[in-house]
Amino acid sequence: MIVIAAAVSGALIGGYTAHKRDGNRLDIAQYATGYALAFVVVGLIITVLIDRILSA
Repeated sequence: MIVIAAAVSGALIGGYTAHKRDGNRLDIAQYATGYALAFVVVGLIITVLIDRILSA
């Protein structure tokens, strides 16, 4: 669940960032994808850490 929320929030932040920098549609899509992937990696690490802490 954390990973999905991170992907959605990353895509929104990336799209907003590209839009704010006056990017066209492809720029917005690329920023949204890049931010979503970066946020997914961070969300996955957080999920694994939470799982390891709670199962110890």
